[in-house]
Amino acid sequence: MKNKGLILFVSITALVIAAFATRPLYLHSDENPFHTRTFMSTYGGLPDTLNSLFTGSGKCAGCHGKDPNFYASIPGQTSPAIAMPDAWDVNPTDSWRSSLMANSAKDPFWRAKVAHEVAVNPSHQAELEDKCTSCHAPLGNFAAAHIGIDYYTIEMMLTDSLALDGVSCVACHQQSADSAGISFSGDMKFDSAVIYGPYGIGKDEPPLYTLPMSTYTGYEIMHGAHMVNSNVCADCHTLVTNSADLEGNLTGEMYVEQATYHEWVNSAFSGEGIDIPEVFENQEASCQFCHMPRIDDPVIISSGYAFLEPRNPFGLHTMVGANTAMLEILRDNVEELGLTATAAQFDSTIAHTRDMLLEQSIDLEVLEIFDTESTALSFSVLLNNKAGHKFPSGYPARRAFIEAIVVFNGDTLFHSGKMDAAGARILGSDDFGLDVFEPHYDVITDDSQVLIYELVSADINSNPTNVLEQAYLSLKDNRLVPIGFSMNHSVYDTTSLAGAVLEDPNFNIIDASGQSGSGSDRVTYIMPDTPEFNSIDWGTPAEITVNIYYQSMPPRWVESMFDWDLQPISTFQDLFEEHGSAAVLIASSSSLLIGVNDVEGENFPEASFTLGPNPTSDGFTTIYYSELSDCMDFEVFSATGDLCSHGTLNRGQGSQKIELPQTKGVYFVRILSSNGTSQPRSLQVVVR
Repeated sequence: MKNKGLILFVSITALVIAAFATRPLYLHSDENPFHTRTFMSTYGGLPDTLNSLFTGSGKCAGCHGKDPNFYASIPGQTSPAIAMPDAWDVNPTDSWRSSLMANSAKDPFWRAKVAHEVAVNPSHQAELEDKCTSCHAPLGNFAAAHIGIDYYTIEMMLTDSLALDGVSCVACHQQSADSAGISFSGDMKFDSAVIYGPYGIGKDEPPLYTLPMSTYTGYEIMHGAHMVNSNVCADCHTLVTNSADLEGNLTGEMYVEQATYHEWVNSAFSGEGIDIPEVFENQEASCQFCHMPRIDDPVIISSGYAFLEPRNPFGLHTMVGANTAMLEILRDNVEELGLTATAAQFDSTIAHTRDMLLEQSIDLEVLEIFDTESTALSFSVLLNNKAGHKFPSGYPARRAFIEAIVVFNGDTLFHSGKMDAAGARILGSDDFGLDVFEPHYDVITDDSQVLIYELVSADINSNPTNVLEQAYLSLKDNRLVPIGFSMNHSVYDTTSLAGAVLEDPNFNIIDASGQSGSGSDRVTYIMPDTPEFNSIDWGTPAEITVNIYYQSMPPRWVESMFDWDLQPISTFQDLFEEHGSAAVLIASSSSLLIGVNDVEGENFPEASFTLGPNPTSDGFTTIYYSELSDCMDFEVFSATGDLCSHGTLNRGQGSQKIELPQTKGVYFVRILSSNGTSQPRSLQVVVR
């Protein structure tokens, strides 16, 4: 410790007294090895006691919960503080308690999956439960290891109030910088009696501010730079498992079940990416940037101390991800599952989660293809991954998929990705459980084909499996990679792609040069050669709708667990069937498309044209073209025939940006050949 003179002496004295009085080195005994749920605070049922290594979130909530006097945890505060009863309350406790982090040990899906894994390989029960609880119940697991218990079990967890605190305050803030970012699979290290944060000793030196913390909790406040960096997330968000064969024998091989942290490392966001395209440089952002966004407004971070100076920036503790389905199950079963958050708090977290899915996951563009070599109606769908990791990422049950619908004169002629009435099963694709899965597609020519972004794990016999300990290899991993993703990165071994996506020339490619790192995928839909399409009079445009869906618990993935008659599985099954598992819409685009079957090839010999984005939300779109033997003119008309814009396309390959009026409607782009002949069926743009 640094020499702080008299003030530091007082602070140390308080710390020693507090620790001696309330924080013995070994609180557990043989008769009572773990705290029961009777050790709860009055602060909404959160545990406020201590074990050999940690304190419960109830102890933190006394100062970092809602301030009844409205001085603390409110953006825009001043010094000295004034009461702001009607302002936005951002206290960490109530933001966190309705997150899946707070409820990680009570998650019924997780409990069911652990029971499923143990049922398949009962001889591995101790190892499996110890590994699973290291991330889902760290305060119990690591405290038990601290006093010499070899394996921490689910049975122990169920009577341990601190374990049931989930990924709580100290599970992050007590994490040692020595292991952050370099240890994985729940193999974390924690420092005793120290709380790390973005402020504290080592960065800020107001000794007076350390007194409330040390006196009340026995913790010393230390600055920890790792608290605002992604490496503090690495230990639990990179999980490598020991693979076992169908008889439960370890194969000696390892399997990467999830590697969200390494996916971030292998991206433009980490600052550790390689081969980053110039267009994606200088985009560094941590996990916290999205999942704990900072606000610049000053915030007093502790209640009861109106003399404290406001801190900024302040990281919101919403900790949102993408799993709205489980959050809704928790919200609707608070009492049954023994949760501490209210329905209103869950609703807030659900709203933040939906916002993240809509705003920070996928950008969607639908591009019409004008190709004189084909008379078929075709279009392409371009998905851009906005997340700092694969999408979807994390637990291997999760998937995203494309629904594409073409309607002409009120009749649906094409429907790829059609779902059942509940919006949970993809018809055709989900009919055979785990045994059959969709390959990756670059071109889709039949609506029985569906582009699904997912990880498909397989056992030692190459059969798809959802038994995570039996996962031996990946048959498919075409999940959208983040921008800057490279197959040459040192962590590609944990973030690798698998299956037909490796042969897709339009996956993660910047442009025709073949440079990788776009974080995008482009799939082309070609309408089938059927009487329905061949008889269409393209004087009337077809309507196309493209939807992107995300699903955290697809029925085909979870239902095989229901064959096991075990209480945790039965509990989850009841909740799952009551709630349903409808996919969540995260992006949508609707536009009008028109055929080009009466364009004479001699006027546009080899030329091809693409227009996008279509629709456009900001009034700008671009003509992309190639193989122009000569310069060509283009004209843009409104639906009423007014000329809005015009210009020239140079020979060869290139692009031309077009500015449209801000008025919503349909606009037509007409391209004229060198001899003055015009394309009679124009490309169209819908301004939203």
